[in-house]
Amino acid sequence: MTTHPRFSHTTRAHSFNTAAAQYAANRPSYPPALFTTLEDLAARPLKGAKVIDVGAGTGISTTLLHARGADVIAVEPGAGMAAEFRRAHPDIPLVRGTGDTLPLATASADFLTYAQSWHWTNPAHSLPEAFRVLRPGGALALWWNTSALDVPWIAAQAQRIDQYFEDAHPTEEATATKTEEGTATKTKKDTESHQRAPGFLAERAFKGAPEPPPHTHRVVRWSRHVPVDTHLANIGSHSAFLVLGKEDTDAFLAEERTRLLETFPDGRVEEVYDVLVIVATRS
Repeated sequence: MTTHPRFSHTTRAHSFNTAAAQYAANRPSYPPALFTTLEDLAARPLKGAKVIDVGAGTGISTTLLHARGADVIAVEPGAGMAAEFRRAHPDIPLVRGTGDTLPLATASADFLTYAQSWHWTNPAHSLPEAFRVLRPGGALALWWNTSALDVPWIAAQAQRIDQYFEDAHPTEEATATKTEEGTATKTKKDTESHQRAPGFLAERAFKGAPEPPPHTHRVVRWSRHVPVDTHLANIGSHSAFLVLGKEDTDAFLAEERTRLLETFPDGRVEEVYDVLVIVATRS
């Protein structure tokens, strides 16, 4: 079975450029504990380090790295995301490029970071490129905010989202799907919710690379409290909904709003995340 062009990897990767402001305003950030964990796994501090933040998007992770004292350069392929980044963060350097072909000098960085962006690269190219740009002893760090599926309301919502897309684009047995966090064959036993789990991502992060590097990972749990409408806008900023189309997206979000208000009658949602961070160090 082939993936419908509307849901293709390329189409979804470019979808953010039409919703950069929505992305910047509603996507979750990252907790301070993530960066402490990153420094621990890399065995070196971010302060004073030369950091390349690849797939920087609107700058959510870049600004946090900068605040930790890192000397950061952002790399972003998308025109819309880059424009939003430059508007919000004019003092942080930004270059246009992709992780598969980094526009950077060899052995020029202490850290290469990918926040929610490594899955848009091809590890067969992006891993050798990362190790080319890193200095000896430098660290490649990948991380993702993943929904805490052991929280009942979050697991139920994830199932509703999976079912909505299955109904919108059904197949007889299985559909090759591209999720926000990776690629897999979707079956009854292998749902998109499973694909978003930290264990699944850790196992597949370097799939396709010539030789997966030695690496380690940890999971950091955190949460944020946001209005229902912010939570819904966050959902709508994910590529699957961006390519689905406004009418179908709005229909799902309207029904979801009603369900959420039953669980959170005060209109404030507690989003719970498990941040998976993976670090591989260049020898």
